[in-house]
Amino acid sequence: MPTYEYECQNCHLRVEAVQKFSDAPLSVCDSCGGPLRKVFSGVGIVFKGSGFYKTDSRGSTSSSTPPATTSSTTTSAPPPAPATTSTSTSGD
Repeated sequence: MPTYEYECQNCHLRVEAVQKFSDAPLSVCDSCGGPLRKVFSGVGIVFKGSGFYKTDSRGSTSSSTPPATTSSTTTSAPPPAPATTSTSTSGD
């Protein structure tokens, strides 16, 4: 069951109520008898796991990805490091 928050319009007291969807909303403040109004707020979201990326649930190719996004990703990569060679001076 969801928890709803109400605020009294007279005394600004906030009250939480656990109600069913079918229950009638609260309308009278228990403290002062003033009218209550339902308060809406953001929902907390917690992401758990190794990560959430656009490629997690898709195949290697996707028709919804615009080509401009792909080309900008490849051009922003750093250049590869130069290969190093080692020379031996031993006369074997």
